[in-house]
Amino acid sequence: MPATTLGVSSGRTFGAARTGLFVGCSSVGHQVTGHSCHNRTQQMTVKHTWTFKSRFRSKAYSWKGSNLAIKRLKEAVSEIRKVSRTDAVTAADGAVNLFERFWPSLEHIDTSSGALGSAVNCTQEQLLPLVIEAPADRKTRDKWLDRLWQAIQDDGVDYLWPVQDNWGALCASPAVASQWADQFTGIIRMAWSDPQRSGYFRGTSLCFSSLLAAGRHQDLWGILALARFPFWHHRKYGVDALLKDGRVEEALAYAEASRGLNQPDHEIDAACELILLNAGRVDEAYARYALTSGERSTGVATFREIARKYPKRDPAGILIDLARSSGETGRYFAAAKDAGFHDLALGFAEAGRTDPRTLSRAARDLAEKNPAFAYKVGKLALERFLQGYGYEVTPLDVLDAYRHFVNAAGKIGRVGAANHDAITLANAATAQKSNPLADALLRRIHSGAWPR
Repeated sequence: MPATTLGVSSGRTFGAARTGLFVGCSSVGHQVTGHSCHNRTQQMTVKHTWTFKSRFRSKAYSWKGSNLAIKRLKEAVSEIRKVSRTDAVTAADGAVNLFERFWPSLEHIDTSSGALGSAVNCTQEQLLPLVIEAPADRKTRDKWLDRLWQAIQDDGVDYLWPVQDNWGALCASPAVASQWADQFTGIIRMAWSDPQRSGYFRGTSLCFSSLLAAGRHQDLWGILALARFPFWHHRKYGVDALLKDGRVEEALAYAEASRGLNQPDHEIDAACELILLNAGRVDEAYARYALTSGERSTGVATFREIARKYPKRDPAGILIDLARSSGETGRYFAAAKDAGFHDLALGFAEAGRTDPRTLSRAARDLAEKNPAFAYKVGKLALERFLQGYGYEVTPLDVLDAYRHFVNAAGKIGRVGAANHDAITLANAATAQKSNPLADALLRRIHSGAWPR
């Protein structure tokens, strides 16, 4: 859960809110009546005309509207952040208005690629702090909370899960957070206590965030104890509650006990690592969790993330640890090369399965700075191409690799040896079966198109 700072203010008049409980195959509606409804009619002090409103009207985007919607989201963020420089409350109201429009405007878009969901999450990541930190009066903030809760209930794909996760901070007061929690604790207890029911309730994260912000840790742990199986997205609030009480070892054990079928081990590792880092136990955090919690989509990104968190640790040692733990050393060739560890990078490439295009580019880029390394990597790229590695390789890829190889060889006076090696590799590739890539290379070498 993102770290937030809670503001403290006086008590509130609680506006009307509706909750929906889905238990088993039936739906049970539960009406929560507040003390009054006058907050809903309060007007903002400054009326602002937002450009994004017309772009996020109901059913504004069709099935193939993902790219346009992502563009409009970025424009909306820019518009709201610009207003926030002069009027924080109006900007926060604009952010709430945009959140309300997510589902009605985006519901017909094909979201299978995940790009739109990521853009919506990024939008909330940038705008939620504006709403949390806005110096709004009680009536204004109460109105925002009621509007957001209604939007959460109407949300067909849970776009607003970050809003739920940060609900306690959005309340800006432990008292207000406690009042919101009171609406839902009984519903969740009922849903989780009956083994014959599925126990799903949309406001569960909202309730747990509110309990945490209100300091009602015993109530939070009591409800979590009713769960029939560990679910990290809920148990992380229990971990935060233990940490707030200074119970580091118990928090660590509670997080570890959250592992199970279909639970996100990567997120649990990251939480445990953060606990140890905040406790000053850096070496233990690295040994137990760093290599798994820092995993990213590429070897370069993974290395940079871990090196950022452990600036005092030897970067070469991190690379070696990553290569050993992953079982695929070639994945970290580019990371080692970019970090300047060329000998290590070459070892990774020789022992692993680095994409030959990556090797070829390295030979091209480092021909001037480190021609000996570029020569060895260029030869390896050519060899891998001729052996069938790479995705949808064309003769042009092989000829480019050969050119970079010969160019690096020229820097160290080994052009003749490079041509001899290239011919040997091509002949070996055609010894058992026809190889169009090797044939194209041999034709180019024998044509004399490039200097020998």
